Amino acid sequence: MSNDLQIRLIEGLKSGDKKIFDEIFKMYYTPLCHYCIRYVSDPEITEEIVQDLFFKLWIKRESLILHSSLQSYLYKAVKNHSLNYINQLKIQERHRQYVGFTAKETHDSFDQLEETDLELLIKGAILKLPEKRRAVFELSRNDGLKYAQIAEKLNISIKTVEAQMSKALEQLRTVLKEYVLVALLFFLFG
Repeated sequence: MSNDLQIRLIEGLKSGDKKIFDEIFKMYYTPLCHYCIRYVSDPEITEEIVQDLFFKLWIKRESLILHSSLQSYLYKAVKNHSLNYINQLKIQERHRQYVGFTAKETHDSFDQLEETDLELLIKGAILKLPEKRRAVFELSRNDGLKYAQIAEKLNISIKTVEAQMSKALEQLRTVLKEYVLVALLFFLFG
């Protein structure tokens, strides 16, 4: 690649020229995926790594400092992203092994507690909802009514039902977030 082309691509990228960015993407995407597959054997992961690289390249374009050619920079960045991905996998595997080792002993008791605790937590969270919001939520979830039926039964608009349902779900998500994270981590690494 000529020096003039290098300068044009780098300056265009730094100035935020989307056409130049597209040109760089088209020029390097496939070769970078082929290069990345040397490190990460999964083609989907290689594409994610290269796409992530281009995303970060665009975001950090203004502060980009190149000590060599754009091509060298991109290949080195793909290599680094790939090695970081591999290291993350190793750490996750070690964590899975550790958590799996300690969790085997408590798995059965956790299953029994989990169901009861979750049920109580959900009931408590529902009881904390404001009266109208709780009524909308229970008519939808417990009685299986559609929004139009709930609106008619409570003599409110469908928009109000939608808004109350949305707020109820958001409130429940907030209350249950910590429990869900613990349960999710347990099941992911258990």
